[in-house]
Amino acid sequence: MSTDGFTTCLWFDGQAEEAAHHYVSIFKNSRIGDVTRYTEAGPGPAGTVLTVEFTANGQKFVALNGGPEFTFSEAISFQIDCADQAEIDFYWDRLLDGGGEPGPCGWLKDKYGVSWQVVPTALMEMITGGDQEKAARAMKAMLAMGKLDLAALRSAYDGS
Repeated sequence: MSTDGFTTCLWFDGQAEEAAHHYVSIFKNSRIGDVTRYTEAGPGPAGTVLTVEFTANGQKFVALNGGPEFTFSEAISFQIDCADQAEIDFYWDRLLDGGGEPGPCGWLKDKYGVSWQVVPTALMEMITGGDQEKAARAMKAMLAMGKLDLAALRSAYDGS
């Protein structure tokens, strides 16, 4: 490979530049890179955005205006590990802003249809720990939630 890691390509139907700016506004360590435009050769109208390179939270992406042929599904999602409830609330609210859809168990779709999992890092410790009864209580609590509530998860885990 000529570079370290991978670049994730996200396929949009005319919203690539808007989406890239949206994601860069949410995550730290983010920036917009090169923007390429369609030429007279097409297939999009000459001068319109073809791709936008961007970095979000240190991860490399290319937003592509490829047209309506493909859409996003929950089969691919981005997991955001959150240190506390304030981070959960921030990312949940910002990613739903403008028309997103909340889902179960900390999942949501943003206004572009991209799926996200907004989860506290402590949850994995709870559900994979050695105490199966505690893990089962935390899992049951999580399955009943939309946006995850860290205090309620800890309470369920502790049995209180």
